[in-house]
Amino acid sequence: MRVVIGVDWSDQAFAAVTQTFQLCHPTDVTLVHGVDLGILEHPVVAQAGNVQGYDDFRKAMVDSGHQLLERAAAMVPAEVTSIRKVNEIGSPAQLILDSAQNLSADLVVVGVRGRSRLSETVLGSVSHRVLMHGSRPTLIVRGAARKVQRVLIAIEERNDADRIVKWLTEHPLADPVELRVVHAIIPIGVNDPYDALGTNTWWEGAERYAEELVKSTAGKLLNPRYTVSTKVAQGNPAAVIEQEAKDMDLVVVTSHGRKGISRFLLGSVSHAVVHHVTCPILVLR
Repeated sequence: MRVVIGVDWSDQAFAAVTQTFQLCHPTDVTLVHGVDLGILEHPVVAQAGNVQGYDDFRKAMVDSGHQLLERAAAMVPAEVTSIRKVNEIGSPAQLILDSAQNLSADLVVVGVRGRSRLSETVLGSVSHRVLMHGSRPTLIVRGAARKVQRVLIAIEERNDADRIVKWLTEHPLADPVELRVVHAIIPIGVNDPYDALGTNTWWEGAERYAEELVKSTAGKLLNPRYTVSTKVAQGNPAAVIEQEAKDMDLVVVTSHGRKGISRFLLGSVSHAVVHHVTCPILVLR
C-alpha cells in the first residue's frame, strides 16, 4: 500500500503521521514537505528587491525541511520497507498532489488546522487544496491521533457503497473494528394525508431501498476483522453524518468529484462533513 503524507512543523502534521499507522499498514511511505517561500521562491525576485541574506534564508528553510522529514521518518514503523522524503521549494499542496499522482498513491494523508470554511476558501490551506483538487483517496486528520475502533461508513447510493467496500477490501484496516453503515433519506416535506400525489408509496419505496442498501453493504463488509451494524436515518445527509460521528474514531465517505467553484456554490456531503466532523475523515474518490 502506497501512502503519501504531507508534513510541516505543526502538531496536526505529526498527528497525521501517527494516525496513518493507526489506520492501516502501508509498505511504501512518501513524506512530502513544501518549502513555501511565497514571492521569494524565485531568486530573481529577491535580487530585484535587494533582499539581504536571501541565500542564507533559503538554505536555512531547506535545511529545516530536511530536519522535519528526518523527525517524521523516525515516527514510521520499522516494518515499512520503503520511505521516500520529498523536500522541495514550492507550494506544499501542489507537491503533495504531484507526488500522489506520480506514485499512484493508494492514500494521501494531511492534517487540518481547523480554519473555518470561508477562510479556507478565501485564504486557502494545504488540506483544503489537496481535498479540492486531488484525485486519490484522502485522509483528513483533525486533532490528536486516535486508535481506530469505531468506523462510520456513510453511503448515498450503491456506487458509493461499492467504492467503499472495494477500498476496505483491498486495504484492510490495521485493527479489528466496529463498522456502522448509515444512509440518510431526505424528507420531501409534503403533507399529503390523502396521498393524492403518491408520496406515501414513494416514501415506502425509498425506505425499502435504503434498508436493502445498508444491509447489502454490511453483508459485503462482514468478515472476521469487522463487526457491522446498519442504520437508516431521516434528514440532511451531512447533518446525519455529523450526529452519528460523535462517538466514532473514523468517518468514511465518498466524493462525487466536484471541483473548484462548483463545489463551493453547490456544496457536497463530503465537503460539508470535513468541515464539521471532528474525528479523522477518509474521503474516497
